[in-house]
Amino acid sequence: MKKTVIFALIAMLCIPLTCEAKKKEKRSVVRLETSEGIIRVALSDDTPIHRDNFLHLVDKGFYDGTLFHRCIADFMIQGGDPDSRTAAPEQVLGDGGVGYTLQPEFCLPYLYHWRGALAAAREPDEVNPEMRSSGCQFYIVYGKKQKSQDLSKIRPLISERGYELTAPMADDYRTRGGTPHLDGAYTVFGEVVEGMDVVQAIQAVPTDGNDRPLKDIVIRHAEVEQRSKEAAK
Repeated sequence: MKKTVIFALIAMLCIPLTCEAKKKEKRSVVRLETSEGIIRVALSDDTPIHRDNFLHLVDKGFYDGTLFHRCIADFMIQGGDPDSRTAAPEQVLGDGGVGYTLQPEFCLPYLYHWRGALAAAREPDEVNPEMRSSGCQFYIVYGKKQKSQDLSKIRPLISERGYELTAPMADDYRTRGGTPHLDGAYTVFGEVVEGMDVVQAIQAVPTDGNDRPLKDIVIRHAEVEQRSKEAAK
């Protein structure tokens, strides 16, 4: 996940009827067994490309043995780089992939970067103007609680991307926390439903100059615990 510039395409927009039905009776749930504890994430049916890709990789055992290789306090934790599985100490990570990228699925104001949001990492705009997501790397938002004056500064940025920072979103960012400056630039496709205490612990670990934890934080095993009716088998 890197810095972005403003860019918006109509093709990126989530279909309104789908977004309005964002709350499902049964969402797909993935259990991440990490060296620091268990994190469970629920995947949104309003982002089917990212949902099915993540489930497919979990089914293959792709994430087993990979690291949370980039952790920034009060911001996020990032994982999913296949190169991290065999990485030497102090090796710079973040460039590994699966050979493909995913079409963005922005679904604002229904899916945004609140604390606990699951989102797809990607290459920067200068080499990725369509804002396509990494085929495997993801991050979990921790983000601090936002002050009203900070949200006022971020609001024009989101607006220039073609979206609005709504009142409910702003209230959520003030009371819950998150990273609103990423809205409309990175695809959110799920959220943590259990284990935010684990996320909190991971985001606070000591890191090197490249934000890699000094002690490896390992995803020992990932498994699909349940699938929504809409998810591909």
